Amino acid sequence: MVERIISKEEESKKRSMKKLLLILNSILLAIGTCGGPLVMRLYFIHGGKRVWLSSFLETSAFPIILIPLTISHVHNRYRYQNPNGNNNNNNFVSMKPPLFIASAVIGVLTGLDDYLYACGIKRLPVSTSSLIQSSHLAFTAVFAFFLVKHKFTAYSVNSIVLLTLGSVVLALNSDGGDRLVGESTKDYVIGFVMILASAALYGFVLPLLELVYKKSKQVITYSLVMEIQLVMCFFATLFCVVGMIIDNDFKVIPREARDFKLGETKYYVVLVWSAIMWQFFFLGAIGVIFCASSLLSGIIIAAFLPITEILAVIVYKEKFQAEKGVALVLSLWGFVSYFYDEIKEAKKMKNREMELPQSLHSIA
Repeated sequence: MVERIISKEEESKKRSMKKLLLILNSILLAIGTCGGPLVMRLYFIHGGKRVWLSSFLETSAFPIILIPLTISHVHNRYRYQNPNGNNNNNNFVSMKPPLFIASAVIGVLTGLDDYLYACGIKRLPVSTSSLIQSSHLAFTAVFAFFLVKHKFTAYSVNSIVLLTLGSVVLALNSDGGDRLVGESTKDYVIGFVMILASAALYGFVLPLLELVYKKSKQVITYSLVMEIQLVMCFFATLFCVVGMIIDNDFKVIPREARDFKLGETKYYVVLVWSAIMWQFFFLGAIGVIFCASSLLSGIIIAAFLPITEILAVIVYKEKFQAEKGVALVLSLWGFVSYFYDEIKEAKKMKNREMELPQSLHSIA
């Protein structure tokens, strides 16, 4: 009886900790979703031209993860110390080779996604790219269906259709006044395709990461999640470094800093904050997947993209045509549809969990 009470208390503590982690990671994800594109666009607006450099910045701040990872490791050392004073969990790295390889592969895919996104941001206003990027929720739903067997419902299908229509409306506006000064229709179309491809690839990466969690033969703890993020970002950064070397970015950076419209010092400040914002995004995304699901991670990203759009219109004075308004309404409608579906499914799951103990009690 005492053991059962203790186990219930431990289970309650675990649930509370998981909720706290979910809130923390959701905040990080929200900050990264809004701040990342805005700071990256700031770099291009004021004279930045290096796409591979921008891609590199999206994951290059991964050493920041070592801080919470070290704290977690120290905490676990004391937590798992046995009565003799010895430690049963003394390894700083708990990741096994199969999980390392899977994380490395996802990291390379993330690096490619970073490049596609940076190509799009260079050519499109943030308000436009954010709306196109919201279509990643539809891609996430489709890939989640095939990879982690997430079921389609009428609401999720409705959401996919609405988000797709939003992108179509923006595509039809390619010859309108949404293009940047001096930009050709060809560049606009390339930017549009790149952002859409980035949304599709990231929509694949999220469920793939969830699949890795499920198929892993290791117990997935939050410390292990941070290790996965560290490996992913390292290989994504390595992928972009190779691109930077080929494109001679390292030679050009000092000259570009001198010619930057906001000044040389602010050039490096923009680069640093871009890296930090994107690290918030990636750390928050994988944290939400660990605490909940890839779908919730996609929903949070989709929810804050309209806020990013509004901020871009206010901060960068970007145009807000009727087509963007229609696409925004469709995106929000699609998000609400998906979110309502998730709430319904969560209630059903909770009711099933409550009914199970009652049925066992009646059998006893």
